[in-house]
Amino acid sequence: MEALRPHQVTNHTGRMVIGDDSMVDEPGFDHVMRSIRGSTHPAIRSVVSCNPDCVIIGVSPESYWEGPDSHARVLDSMREAAGGLPVVMSPDAINAALNVHTARRIAVVTPYLPVGDDSVSRFFEDNGYEVVRVRGLGMPSPAKISHVPPERLRAVVQEIDGPEVEAIVQVGTNVAMASVAAAAEDWIGKPVLSNNTVLYWHALRQNGIHDRVHGHGSLLSEH
Repeated sequence: MEALRPHQVTNHTGRMVIGDDSMVDEPGFDHVMRSIRGSTHPAIRSVVSCNPDCVIIGVSPESYWEGPDSHARVLDSMREAAGGLPVVMSPDAINAALNVHTARRIAVVTPYLPVGDDSVSRFFEDNGYEVVRVRGLGMPSPAKISHVPPERLRAVVQEIDGPEVEAIVQVGTNVAMASVAAAAEDWIGKPVLSNNTVLYWHALRQNGIHDRVHGHGSLLSEH
C-alpha cells in the first residue's frame, strides 16, 4: 500500500500479531480465525490515536468466513474499535470495484485450501455474483501465503480466465499480487482486482482523494 500512496497522503500501520498456524483443515482454520479476531482490535487501537481519516483492515478471511450477515457484524465491531472512524474492509472494497467495472461473472483466486475456498465462493454467490471458477493457492499457513511466486500467480490467472469471465478477483491480503494483477490486465483485457490495491483505492475514494495513480492497474489510474 505504501507503493500506491499519493503525494501528501500518509500511511500508519498497526500489526495484527498471530502465529503461523496450520490452515489445512477446518479446526486449524478456525484457530487462525480466533487468533485474528483476538489481535485485530488491539492493532486498530494502536493506530487510531494519531487520528487518521480512515482505517483499512488488512485481513480478509474474517470477512468471508460466515457469510454476508457476519461481515456486517464484523464491520460494526471494527468501527467500534476504531472509535467510530470510517473503516474499509475487503468485501465492501471489492464490491465497489466490481460495480465500477459492471462485472457480475467473476473468477476468484484465494490463498487457501478448499476449506477456505468454499467460504469465499459462497460469500460472493450470496451477494449476487456468479462465481465461474475459484482457484485456491493451497497455502497451509498464514506466513506461507506471502511466499507464492509471481510465476504461480500468473499461471493461476491464465487458468481461471475465459470468455465468460468478466473480472478476476484475488482475495487474501498476504498474497503479493498487486503488480501481477496490474500486468495481467494488459494481456487478458479485463479487470484483475488485487485485494490490497482495491482496499487502498476504496479508502482513497471514500475519503475524497481522487488522485490517479498510474502503474498499478486500471482501477487506480482510471476510476
